[in-house]
Amino acid sequence: MNEQERFVVLGRPRRIWAVGAIHGDVDRLAALHDDIGARFQPGDRLIYLGNLIGRGPRVRDTMDELLSFRRAVLSVRGVIVSDLVYLRGGQEEMWQKLLQLQFAPNPTEVLQWMMTQGVDATLAAYGGSAYQGVAAARDGAVSLARWTGQLRTAQRAAPGHDTLFAALRRAAYTERRQERLPELLFVNAGIDTSRPLAAQGDSFWWGGGAWSRIEGPYAGFGRVVRGYDPGHGGLAATPATVTLDGGCGFSGTLACGCFGPDGELLEVVEV
Repeated sequence: MNEQERFVVLGRPRRIWAVGAIHGDVDRLAALHDDIGARFQPGDRLIYLGNLIGRGPRVRDTMDELLSFRRAVLSVRGVIVSDLVYLRGGQEEMWQKLLQLQFAPNPTEVLQWMMTQGVDATLAAYGGSAYQGVAAARDGAVSLARWTGQLRTAQRAAPGHDTLFAALRRAAYTERRQERLPELLFVNAGIDTSRPLAAQGDSFWWGGGAWSRIEGPYAGFGRVVRGYDPGHGGLAATPATVTLDGGCGFSGTLACGCFGPDGELLEVVEV
């Protein structure tokens, strides 16, 4: 995957609506969409910061809600496809790895770890279970490949789901149009400030532990925004970072931050 496929350049939009981790809570997502939908205008961008799925029991409904709102927003005159961006979160990364479980050297252990991280909700949504996966792993790689193939088939059978998963990107950022200088960076859970953007790898999903140590600009970005805090510290903003995780999926709220063209946080919507 080349850099253009991994990252999205948002340019310098009128406003950016950044949605934190959803974790399959379709009711809160629908309520947030009602709020955003009434105010979204041409020239705005809407970015989902990953962890769309997992944890909550209504993963398929959540995907359908995301697709339905996408169609509604794109029906507005002046709104184009690139105005909506979806980032890959830890939950989506685990799900894609689960669909390739037959290639793991220790598939049973990997599956068991994923289940502790909330992937069981997504697995159930597409007709699978951990019991089936463990049984298939014990039977060998061929049986496991057959099992993951059934999950892929179920995902493809859900209209639009396969396409949305394929559209996920690792990060997104704004830049000044004329100078092409970076401004805001949007990620799922964290970054490793010792590495350049192109070398972050899994840090986007599992690098949240070092978040509190970000005290100044990273790689020219004045501020880094994330949608999931693995430490569950709640909403937070510093001159260098913003966390838009109200605890959705963990009995908390779904949060959305609205950013102005110069990167200022104009408001936070919670539902």
